[in-house]
Order: sequence, then C-alpha cells, then structure tokens
Amino acid sequence: MIDLHTHTFFSDGDLIPSELARRAKDIGYRAIAFTDHADFSNIEFIIANVRKAIEGLEQYFGLYVFAGVEITHVPPQLIPESIALARRLGAQIVVVHGESPVEPVAGETNRAAILGGCDILAHPGLISLEDSKLARDNGVFLEISARSGHSFTNGHVFRVAKQVNAKYMLDTDTHSPNNLITKSFAKTVLLGSGMSEEEVGLAFENAEEMLERLLKRRYDEENY
Repeated sequence: MIDLHTHTFFSDGDLIPSELARRAKDIGYRAIAFTDHADFSNIEFIIANVRKAIEGLEQYFGLYVFAGVEITHVPPQLIPESIALARRLGAQIVVVHGESPVEPVAGETNRAAILGGCDILAHPGLISLEDSKLARDNGVFLEISARSGHSFTNGHVFRVAKQVNAKYMLDTDTHSPNNLITKSFAKTVLLGSGMSEEEVGLAFENAEEMLERLLKRRYDEENY
C-alpha cells in the first residue's frame, strides 16, 4: 500500500508521525507521506518538524516516509506561491486540497493547484474535463479518496481522468488510526468508483510511479 496523503497532530490528525508510520507498516504499507494542512501561517513549522522524524522512521520501521504538506483553503491566486514556498522549505511532496463537494473550497482552486505544479490534487470534486486535461499535461495526479465525504465524487473523478488519460491514484486522507486501509480494502474503494480490475491495477501502478518520482526527487536533493 502506498498512501501519500495523511495527517498527523501537526494539523488535525490524531497521531504523532512515529505512531502513524508504525501503524501503517503494521498493516502492510510500503510508503506513506505526512501531508498536514498548511497555509502561510504554519507551513514552515510543519515541514521542519516532520522532516526531523522521517529518516529514523524509514531506517527502523522499514517503509518509505515523506514529509509534505496539503495546501488547504489558500486563495487560488496564492496557491502557486504557496506550492513554491513549500518546495523551498523542503517539502518532498505537495498535495493541494481540491474542490471537495463537502467543504466550501474556493472556485478555481483545482486549476490553480494544477498550474502551480502540485504533485497530487486531493479530492478534486466535480473537476472539469478541461482541468483534467491540464492535470494530464502538467503531470499532476488526481486523487481517488478513501475518506468519507470526499469520496462522494470518486466516480466522476475517475471518469474524467479516464476520458483524457490523466493519472489517478488512491489515498486515504487519514486523520485517525482507523482511516488507514489495507491494499485489499483499497481495491474495494477503487472498484466502487467504477473501475474494472485492469483499471484498479493501473491505479496501483500510478502510485508506484509517484513513489518513484519522489525517490528520484530525494536522490537529486541529496546529491546536487
């Protein structure tokens, strides 16, 4: 299981990074990213503190761990700036909180996130076909969400991604221990969004592709 959208107690999650990583490893995770909710008020604090933990967790728990943020409810006009700042501060992955149907996210957030160069557009709601094409062209992955509420539009997200050949992958948006899922349950969520067995396999392949992107980014950071 590769899960690149989770939350710790550095925002509204229940657990410290060590416990979240340990619980993830215990149910079969290969990789996890901590992507706490961030805007300009706390982004530096989150990245600096999560990065303190990740090396030891990888070494002793035996799974890949990444420090990131989820840019959340930032005005669309400022989203590209916030993504760039996150990367300068050392975020290894940048997720943006998309236009979920269950929160009052500002219009044009999806497009601003895509054009700003995020890695994953989380729970993008009723994303337009045009924005899905932009995601494809900009290498942004569209999230299929295992989280209640955000998952209401999974079927739509998958359909438009498939129509334009945009990348899609599943994340949990974990906030508490019981939000973590096994790969078997992940398959159930993906099938429930309308995928065939082959398309479920592609979702897992896409997650592997994103993991490889992050590992290459880390290598480049450490060696240049």
